[in-house]
Amino acid sequence: MPESDYVWLPKSTLLTFEELTRVTSIFVGLGVRHVRLTGGEPLLRAQVAELTAQLAGLGTLDDLAMTTNGVLLAQHADRLRAAGLQRITVSLDTLQPDRFERLTRRDQLSDVLAGIDAATRVFGSIKIDTVAMRDVNHDEIEALTAYAGSIGAEIRFIEYMDVGGATRWDAAKVVSRVEILDRLASAFGAVTPLPQEGPAPASRYRLPSGQIVGIIASTTTPFCSTCDRIRLTADGHLFSCLYATAGLDIRTPLRDGASDEDLATMIATAWQARTDRGAEARLAAPDRSVFIAVDELRRSPQLEMHTRGG
Repeated sequence: MPESDYVWLPKSTLLTFEELTRVTSIFVGLGVRHVRLTGGEPLLRAQVAELTAQLAGLGTLDDLAMTTNGVLLAQHADRLRAAGLQRITVSLDTLQPDRFERLTRRDQLSDVLAGIDAATRVFGSIKIDTVAMRDVNHDEIEALTAYAGSIGAEIRFIEYMDVGGATRWDAAKVVSRVEILDRLASAFGAVTPLPQEGPAPASRYRLPSGQIVGIIASTTTPFCSTCDRIRLTADGHLFSCLYATAGLDIRTPLRDGASDEDLATMIATAWQARTDRGAEARLAAPDRSVFIAVDELRRSPQLEMHTRGG
């Protein structure tokens, strides 16, 4: 959860489902084939299954996925699958109820686990994302891996990133890929690297049991040169990097009557001109502390990580 006095985006600025689908169709025309609904928490958006159905109805996507905190997933899993969602990723940073409450300010671990059970039943298998943080949950790497293996899920450990919204980030809390691999090898045996799947952010490994584990090491080993992701925020801005402090406003021309061709030109021009190397720049920063202070986040909530998607 963000800071307790978080500033919410005005509802009037949020794109409608029809606007989101229209922009997505323009992206499809430019060659995009993979779309992920993320957040924030996408299941807080009323009738999100309707948006899912509209996106699936475009008919040209190779992959339509969602990342969720899982709290509301049990009641939505069947509808999402029926609407055309193909894959689910659930964020889960701990299996301990008291720790979960401290991290999320909510006593809802049982709801998340119920959501994972429902999604596993409906989708067959899921992914679990875990941000590993020293002295917070790093002692659960083995337990979380075993849990994922027990339900046939692929767990991905994510190095703690100093993106907007990580107001308590500290380099000392980062658990590196090297350390995670050492822990996995000690607990489960030799870890075998798997071939890289295109520009996907996770490096994947196979445990002796056959279980697959991924690690996203964007803090210690940035992959900016191969990143091919662009994010459309709920209020209609495009960000080509998680560390970007400004995005391309699509909502204004969209609502002012711009044609699909005009919007496509705007998007393509912005993408071709991008020079983002945010994670590399942060790695090279001589004094690497919190990226954006709380006061600035309150003035500009668009800088929050969860307003632009993971």
